[in-house]
Amino acid sequence: MSKKTNYSYVGISFVVLLFGIYFVPKIIDRINNKDVVRDESRTEDINLNPKKKPGNLSDLAFIEINGNRKKVPAFSFTNQHGETITNKDYEGKVYVLEFFFTTCPTICPKMNANMLDLQNTFLNEDNFGIASFTIAPSIDTPEVLKAYAETHGVTNPHWHMMTGDQSAIYKLANEGFYLYTAKDDNVEGGFEHSGNFALIDKNGYIRSRTDASGSPIIYYNGMISEEEKFDEEGMEQQITMLKEDIAKLLKE
Repeated sequence: MSKKTNYSYVGISFVVLLFGIYFVPKIIDRINNKDVVRDESRTEDINLNPKKKPGNLSDLAFIEINGNRKKVPAFSFTNQHGETITNKDYEGKVYVLEFFFTTCPTICPKMNANMLDLQNTFLNEDNFGIASFTIAPSIDTPEVLKAYAETHGVTNPHWHMMTGDQSAIYKLANEGFYLYTAKDDNVEGGFEHSGNFALIDKNGYIRSRTDASGSPIIYYNGMISEEEKFDEEGMEQQITMLKEDIAKLLKE
């Protein structure tokens, strides 16, 4: 090996050493102070490290898919009063969304008890609403939904219990919100569906708080009453969280 080559290696080693001495501590310091620039187009970075929102926006995360904020898909169904209701009727309102059916013998009674609790908590908030979609439209006609609403104490004029084409409702649930819904004659009640609630802001975006690791919880467990501190999986009470987060969005 020539002396010239040796000098080249020595020079390169010296540069690497200087870089380590000078720059590495600065990089570590920036990481510790959370001052590292992230690629905001990467969904995993945004979801795992939601940044504080500018202006009067709260700290609730925007749910993102493929780098895009997830907005409520367009829909059009008939409510308990026989009126056509679309996603545009909820513009300017904070609302909670669920999928249920009136003859559900399992989780729906508790879900709608929690919805009633939310209704009564925000009784004087004109900008608060609820969207309940039946997954059994052949059973749940507008007349049936109206009777159900009256029996259960629904008074919020922006709580629409909606029915319509079953395939459109299932598409909204499974593809629009990724909330599982299916007809299954082998289960009690004949249908399966998610017991989670989705929280929507005034502009139609799905929002949620984040967990201890900084990841959005995405949906809120609607099956656990507020008196129960944890659900079966040990998850912290989320109806209390949901109330707090609705209040935040109403102020945006």
